[in-house]
Amino acid sequence: MLKQHLQFKLSQKLSPQQIQLMKLIQLPTQAFEQRLKQELEENPALEPGREEAEGTEADFDEGFENEAEGDVIDTEDINIDDYLSDDEIPDYRTRGNNYGDEEEKQVPYAAGISFTQYLISQLNTEYLDEQEWQIAEFLVGSMDESGYIRRPVADILDDLAFTQNVFTDEASVLKVLRKVQQLDPPGVGARSLEECLLLQLQRKDATPSVDLAREILQKSFEHFSKKHYKKLMQRHNISEEELKGAIQEIEKLNPKPGGGYSGNNRIVEHVVPDFTIRIADGELELSLNSRNAPELHVSRGYSEMLAGYKSAKDKSQSQKDAVMFIKQKLDAAKWFIDAVRQRQQTLYLTMNAIMEYQKEYFLTGDERNLRPMILKDIADQIGMDVSTVSRVANSKYVDTPYGTKLIKDFFSEAVKNVEGEDVSTREIKKILETVIGDENKRKPLTDDRLAAILKEKGYPIARRTVAKYREQLGIPVARLRKEI
Repeated sequence: MLKQHLQFKLSQKLSPQQIQLMKLIQLPTQAFEQRLKQELEENPALEPGREEAEGTEADFDEGFENEAEGDVIDTEDINIDDYLSDDEIPDYRTRGNNYGDEEEKQVPYAAGISFTQYLISQLNTEYLDEQEWQIAEFLVGSMDESGYIRRPVADILDDLAFTQNVFTDEASVLKVLRKVQQLDPPGVGARSLEECLLLQLQRKDATPSVDLAREILQKSFEHFSKKHYKKLMQRHNISEEELKGAIQEIEKLNPKPGGGYSGNNRIVEHVVPDFTIRIADGELELSLNSRNAPELHVSRGYSEMLAGYKSAKDKSQSQKDAVMFIKQKLDAAKWFIDAVRQRQQTLYLTMNAIMEYQKEYFLTGDERNLRPMILKDIADQIGMDVSTVSRVANSKYVDTPYGTKLIKDFFSEAVKNVEGEDVSTREIKKILETVIGDENKRKPLTDDRLAAILKEKGYPIARRTVAKYREQLGIPVARLRKEI
């Protein structure tokens, strides 16, 4: 049964302009430039640079919002249909002739070759029959980015039979594998770290240290990986100096031979800072990267076309459709300009609050002066939502006198010291890193001992917390930090 009733409901919805602003805020500088370039290409009513004449935007507002008022423009010389048709010129009409392709003027660049192609090119110098070539090519294709073959030989035999229609035995595959392992860089084609290091040692000139290193890897790899140096000296009946020489030879080897190959196609990522902080006369100065603050304005030509249409008496259907298109483009241009301005204000306001909150750090550069700071602290100061601060912090960089830093790194949790004061976890990590750096590497400090030292310094934290901070710093356990 149908019924009618009244209901009051409170709901909150994001407008398209708010969504556009949030997307712009989270973009770093380079991505923002690409977005700006895309908008300029898609919207002809949006133009870069400063307006040539004053009052353009005011004239646009007057003609667009107050249709009954405004200057009357003669529309006899304005053909909207012809103007819009410029965007639909066929490709062939832009060529020098009506047929044929013009020479494209492009800057050549090196394409480079992949790691697999580099190994395949070396196989051309080896004498291999047709079946061996298929096996070798399959083995090279089975390597990971580090240059290892992680799959058992039995699985490779099955894949050769099912995918390549190559029926062979394990001995034939191992024979070809030994040839593949002779390719450059040394160590490729290994099935384990032990085999990778041994392949590299085989290409070194024979010396007592190299021979001992090879013997240690062959017979005592587990003791070596766990740094049981006393057991190694007892088992191989060697002195500490001899063991030290062998370890130095092993440390010169590359555990990931494939990772060192660039092939002329390595992508280098450049970090473009969004802010710059400088110290002038003992005071901090914050500036926004000019690439984040472009000058944009609404096209005067489009505004005049709209005003001219409004003064016309007779309007065809095509002109009505055209003016709707112009209105949409002018609207989108104004919205985008407003979004860019709000983005600039939000970025500057957020970073200025962070700079003032961490003023002592930016003046000294000492990470121990970092105050505990969470997203809510900054959000409360600038009167914005936590999500807005998060969008600014996660992908933006600031150029400081002490290097380019990720803004997110300035945020940290608080821990109370023995005096009851809140200190940053970054401060504790810095002290922990310093203590480990100054330790005796022959007898490295355990986590329990590190916890006791931090407690003596006024930071009472548990051993498991020390282990967590140590892992976040990328520092191994005491046994793996041991040296001779």
